[in-house]
Amino acid sequence: MDQPVTEPEAGAAAGTAGRLPRMGRLLRDEPLARRIAFGATLLLPPVLLATRAGSDALLSLVAILFLATRFAPASVGVRWSWTLRPWHALALLFWAWQVAVSVAVGDGHQIVESLVLLRLFVFLAALEGWVLAEPSARRWLGWVVLATALWVGVECWQQYLTGTNMFGDPRWGDGALTGPIYAPRAGPTFVLLAFPAFLPVLARLLGARRGVMRGAGVAGLALLAVTQVLIGQRMPMLLLVLGFGIIALWIPRLRMPVAIAIGAGVVLAALSAIVSPPTYAKLVVHFSQQMEHFRATQYADLFERAAAMVVAHPWLGLGFDGFRDHCLDHAYFHNLAWFAVADPTSPLGCSIHPHNYYLQVATGAGLPGLALFVLLAIAWLWRLGHGAGASALRVGLFTAAALILWPIASTTSLFTLPNAGWSFLLIGWGLAEARAAAAARG
Repeated sequence: MDQPVTEPEAGAAAGTAGRLPRMGRLLRDEPLARRIAFGATLLLPPVLLATRAGSDALLSLVAILFLATRFAPASVGVRWSWTLRPWHALALLFWAWQVAVSVAVGDGHQIVESLVLLRLFVFLAALEGWVLAEPSARRWLGWVVLATALWVGVECWQQYLTGTNMFGDPRWGDGALTGPIYAPRAGPTFVLLAFPAFLPVLARLLGARRGVMRGAGVAGLALLAVTQVLIGQRMPMLLLVLGFGIIALWIPRLRMPVAIAIGAGVVLAALSAIVSPPTYAKLVVHFSQQMEHFRATQYADLFERAAAMVVAHPWLGLGFDGFRDHCLDHAYFHNLAWFAVADPTSPLGCSIHPHNYYLQVATGAGLPGLALFVLLAIAWLWRLGHGAGASALRVGLFTAAALILWPIASTTSLFTLPNAGWSFLLIGWGLAEARAAAAARG
């Protein structure tokens, strides 16, 4: 396993680096490179709220610095041992398969996109054993994530109470609250950040002896549910309920508070016709209609189109982003024997992604790629969940990862920022906490 750099190693690396150009010396100076990577990691959560390009630059910088320091001459074997851990080995194997099928069936754009996919998996490894190796680094990231989650929640409430956020932006056209984000992404962002950000604080309150502290903990859980309901996005609301169920299984003393919080959310949803008509229209009316007539919805059209692609190309798929590039091909305008939609030729069956991570992987890398990704998801969850019950933070990070990887969900693209930034940041943080806990166990 990777170890924090020692002074002799740093000196050896610096001595060799002296013969390199200035940029090379920077990349080979591991203590400096790690400080830069740590700063980029702390900047990532707030930047993810604001700019896709800036957050991608920060994430890529961390990955590049990590890879560059792996080539330092001191302790080369140790520096590459991360590739042997099952979760990273599977990630690299999945990446190699995605590149191979993109070369075999895709074009130049798909090949380049599949190659740069590596930065996400290297970013994970960098967080686990390098950037977040020290407890202080993980604590700092925890504070930044907490501040970011609070910021999203506060801005959603401001938008609800005053009509606009601090930037003057109103609700989205469909009634969803956007918080400080320029698009309706507050719901997915808040539900992923809520558990690692707030669960450590709320669990401490709920475990206190004083009744007023426990009451504050129950109120905090209820506030999470109420905020998510008011945001007015269906899938994040359902994922929040799933997350509540996961933490209730992990931490028995939270079961009654979780039930109260879910009850508060249900009551608010029922009253939303009065207190927030746009929320009621989207969460209750629209959602009920979609469930009643699912096969007539765009989600069904997207599923049918993606499934037709997988049936036609089960072994190699269509290359990276194959769904986006081929969803208007008439070859896939047909129903399947086991799933039919009202109009298989509808243009609503085409989008920039199929709105499900597993369909996205299957259309881009075929069933072998899907199998590798499923194994990778299991490896991540096993690592994050092993021994997590002793730490509310680790339970929160496991819950966030479980929500990210939950297969029955409507999602955005897994490999596109800002969503990829949140997903890989939280999983990488979870891996770092799991590695520290394993080291503490000896």
